[in-house]
Amino acid sequence: MSLTLPPITPAPMPRAPRSVVQRLRWLVSDSWNVASRDLIHWIRQPVRLFSSVMYPVVSILVFGYVFGNAVMVVGGWNYREFLMPGLFGQSIVLGVGVTLVAIAEDTNRGVNNRFRTMPMSRAGYLAGRSIADLLNSTLDIVVLMLCGVAVGWTWHLGFGNVVIAFGLLMLLRVAMIWLGIYLGLIIKPENTSVVWTVLLPLTMFSDTFVAPQMMPAWLGTISEWNPLSATVGAIRELFGNPGWPGDSWVSTHSMLMAVLWPLAIIAVFWPLSVRRYRSMS
Repeated sequence: MSLTLPPITPAPMPRAPRSVVQRLRWLVSDSWNVASRDLIHWIRQPVRLFSSVMYPVVSILVFGYVFGNAVMVVGGWNYREFLMPGLFGQSIVLGVGVTLVAIAEDTNRGVNNRFRTMPMSRAGYLAGRSIADLLNSTLDIVVLMLCGVAVGWTWHLGFGNVVIAFGLLMLLRVAMIWLGIYLGLIIKPENTSVVWTVLLPLTMFSDTFVAPQMMPAWLGTISEWNPLSATVGAIRELFGNPGWPGDSWVSTHSMLMAVLWPLAIIAVFWPLSVRRYRSMS
């Protein structure tokens, strides 16, 4: 006597929501799931968290105390008052490397391909990656501020200016996130070290540590037009910290350029990142 089993039919894949509200909820849910995945990695790998927290301490010790005594600030200000906004900006720009490495590793291990075959929002992975990096950068800036207060730095204007300065830093971080995402999608993990060798000099070719007027003319011009210089100059003004105001147009409009530069970077690398992600095989 033979036993005939009914044919097995695969369960239908869930369909993407069709209404605008459903798609928005779908995007928010998937984005937070991806962001939570990265945050769990930070919790389970305390070495990453420790290195992220130690970087501000080492930076202040090296630049504030080792090199700081050799730099004179206009008006007789403490050099660390000038330095701290520069370290805030440098930390934000160096976040490109963090985003790039994470994206490149996910791409190399096939994580991105797995997400693309799952019934999830196509924008959920990129948006979740952005949320996680913004949260990590917020922690870095908070730690930097606390370290700065411990060595004598403070803001001299209202708390509202502090909020605006923090907003400018996060705007630049969003721009750096999309730059890092695009680079991570096109660069293999074994080649990411090349990006670090370019990132660090770019943060130096700015008014992070010294005034552009103290550099050779050609290098000073590059420094003044560096997007990092615009953000650093703007938050120095908002904090009431000392700076070296230049006489060029870009130096006298640092607040405007601190908004325009990140928006321009986002306008270029956001669509490039989305297009690259969608076209991956």
